[in-house]
Amino acid sequence: MHTILLTGFEPFGGEQSNPSWLAVQQLDGYQLDDEVQIVSRQLSCVFEKSQQELKTAIAELKPVLVLALGQAGGRTELCFEKVAINFIDARIADNAGQQPVGAPVVAEGPAAYFTTLPIKAMVNRLKQQGIPAAVSYTAGTYVCNTVFYAMMHQLKDKPKVRAGFLHIPYAPEQAIGKAVTSMPVDMVVRALKLCLPVALQSSEDLQIVAGTLD
Repeated sequence: MHTILLTGFEPFGGEQSNPSWLAVQQLDGYQLDDEVQIVSRQLSCVFEKSQQELKTAIAELKPVLVLALGQAGGRTELCFEKVAINFIDARIADNAGQQPVGAPVVAEGPAAYFTTLPIKAMVNRLKQQGIPAAVSYTAGTYVCNTVFYAMMHQLKDKPKVRAGFLHIPYAPEQAIGKAVTSMPVDMVVRALKLCLPVALQSSEDLQIVAGTLD
């Protein structure tokens, strides 16, 4: 049985929940088919601790695919991240009170890593099913980007393991009084069930336009 590792974060920034974990925990143990099963793990919203938790999970599970999810309040759609940068510039402290500014994720690591998931094909599949999705070219400079970069760095010598990061909007209950877009957690779960088979089956990404002007 092959394993897909999904991760989501604990709540942070004063929130009572985190939709990334609410979504992926629903898929823990879910079988995409007779050969592929999902395992879900929660990561701490702490810079160094989250990296170690992810490293441990990958070493233990030996997944064929890793998709980390994180909350991005204010986003209007599911955002599949293209690039992780070797840079931390924390606007707020993490859950351990750490607030690094201008620091690398990995000392002397490369400037950036690209996802190895066919994210254009995944986005295309979701749009066909009426689910708002897009390719994003910035994963921020907080814990989400740190996990994304650390994950790609850990897997750099394992080309057969595909990996990437997905930012998701607030859940509806989080958006009350904030005048921001939200997305039901059940829609995120449905989206994952639709796009993960694409991630496994597509040997190359689609050659379609997904760029932006800003």
